[in-house]
Amino acid sequence: MDLGLNGKRALVTGSTKGIGRAVVETLLAEGASVAICARDADGVAAALGELSSSGTVCGSAVDAGDLDSLTAWVNSSAEELGGIDIYVHNTSAKPQRKLEGWINNFNVDLQALVGGVATAQEALADGGGSLISIGTTAVAEHFATGSSSYSAFKAAVTNWTLGQAQVLGAQGIRCNVVQPGPIFIEGGDWNMIKDHMADFFTATQKSHPRGELGTAQDVANAVVFLASDAAKHINGANLTVDGGFTKRVNY
Repeated sequence: MDLGLNGKRALVTGSTKGIGRAVVETLLAEGASVAICARDADGVAAALGELSSSGTVCGSAVDAGDLDSLTAWVNSSAEELGGIDIYVHNTSAKPQRKLEGWINNFNVDLQALVGGVATAQEALADGGGSLISIGTTAVAEHFATGSSSYSAFKAAVTNWTLGQAQVLGAQGIRCNVVQPGPIFIEGGDWNMIKDHMADFFTATQKSHPRGELGTAQDVANAVVFLASDAAKHINGANLTVDGGFTKRVNY
């Protein structure tokens, strides 16, 4: 299937590793040009060096919690790429349980989304665009320890993004969420759980219909499909990518 992404311009936040990196690599493979960002300047430089042979890619170090820094990156990326067709919001802060720590999640998860999209909105609406936010199945589950800031703000990200399907959708900007379940990434959270909470990791694997966790590429495939012309009539959808791990019925 031709996804129709050749020549498209994409911005992906939090994109030097993990899910964001897989999204970037898949977009480049489909012929899109991509702007990346992350907090670590060395990580951005390394990623640009590694990705440069795959297509047109640019990027800079950005603290997504600093709205001025983020909006400057959106504007400079739009100028360098010649526009914006796709905006992927992938930044999130580590979970906090003490109330005073929640402000960072607000800044990185929610403020970065709303502010970044507001900055990109005019470019995205020029000929139609696609906004995709990365959510999590944790927003739909109960935890014995209660919800953390991560789950709470991811729920807000999901709600806001899907709510824009009517508002931005009227401007030709499709708004969707990709909601991963447990995803194993080398050096990521589930890698840490495997190393330090082996019983919990094994139990999670056993409760999965496939007997294994998903990969960053599984999520990237869903994101890139939703960003493409093949999904031009999909707007306001929350696409779960968990291999059936979450035990609920969605109507």
